[in-house]
Amino acid sequence: MTVADTRSTVEAVWRIESARLIAGLARMARGDVGLAEELAQDALVAALEQWPESGVPRNPGAWLMTIAKRRAVDQFRRNERYAEKLEEVGRDQQLGEGVLPDFDAALDDHIEDDLLRLLFVACHPVLNTQARVALTLRMLSSLTTDEIARAFLVRESTIAQRIVRAKKALAAAKVPFEVPEGDERLARLSSVLEVIYLVFNEGYSATRGDDWMRPALCEEAMRLGRVLAGLMPGESEIHGLVALMELQASRSKARIGPNGEPVLLLDQDRARWDRLLIQHGLAALTLSEQIAEGAYGSYSAQAAIAACHARARTAAETDWTRIAALYEGLGKLQPSPVIELNRGVAVAMAYGPEAGLAIVDAVADEAALKDYHLLPSVRGDLLQKLGRLEEAEREFRRAAEMTENARERALLLDRATAVGR
Repeated sequence: MTVADTRSTVEAVWRIESARLIAGLARMARGDVGLAEELAQDALVAALEQWPESGVPRNPGAWLMTIAKRRAVDQFRRNERYAEKLEEVGRDQQLGEGVLPDFDAALDDHIEDDLLRLLFVACHPVLNTQARVALTLRMLSSLTTDEIARAFLVRESTIAQRIVRAKKALAAAKVPFEVPEGDERLARLSSVLEVIYLVFNEGYSATRGDDWMRPALCEEAMRLGRVLAGLMPGESEIHGLVALMELQASRSKARIGPNGEPVLLLDQDRARWDRLLIQHGLAALTLSEQIAEGAYGSYSAQAAIAACHARARTAAETDWTRIAALYEGLGKLQPSPVIELNRGVAVAMAYGPEAGLAIVDAVADEAALKDYHLLPSVRGDLLQKLGRLEEAEREFRRAAEMTENARERALLLDRATAVGR
């Protein structure tokens, strides 16, 4: 292999193994995720230096773990603050000079548990939402800091600072490297699911910039959801979230026109929907329903709504009556003016635009919707259907002024122009 080939291999291995590596090292470092990442980066540098000459090891992930653990032992020996950790690690790591142990045995038996612990730590409520998202993607995804920054349209230094501050906050709060139990477990799981879905949504409907979608974020969120479902298979809402993301992602190719413009749900070519993702999403929803014995949580209810769209062969066949009922139930689970806005859309489709507009107008003055561009967008659509064209045009233009996404702004202005003709 050439140096370039070896470097590409190192990068590929790193993307696959980095989360497992950091998770295992974090347990060794008793939850110090900053130290764990430093040790993992040291192992990466060693691979970049050694593999071009020695070749790629038979088990590259185990090689990286072994080198990182050796670096940990060396650092603990140099630092009196880690004397206790050294005693613990030293019992398991007796490395002779220039001798590597069996690489196949180097990976820890508890690595999957460590991944779960790392995910719960990265999403700890002591961090604000932006910090949780940045740290989760940095520690548990294959995205680099630069890639995360580009995905969220912020400077790389901004993301780097968020990650550094997050690590310091976790250390200052002495957050234990563990999966909580009891009531705290449910509360913390909610935080984990929220972070994963925030990442997905930013990829699915970008809030800013020139692109309507950022597929890399959707893919990472779905991957994290599937990992979490494998680690906690008895939690119905995890499967509900996976179902929701897969069913929504199944429409991705049909959501973008030939020039990158948004294509709304009712105008999409359903032949372009990904049937395999739909199949997986429906299976995850069924599993969620079985675990919860038919009851819905917030994510599984939203997945059930997405399933109504996925099962309809044409837009006209959509069961809007069921969707409206599901939104009503979701509103009881999670009262929110945004959910009411969505219920208004479903009611309008099921029972007519006047009924829908009444629901929308009832929440129009809610503070949470003050800067939410979809409120005037929905009102514009319903007013257009009612023949109130001048009002509809004003609402579409108001929505266009409020959105920060260039593609969506263009779509709304086009709709305003079309109504005003």
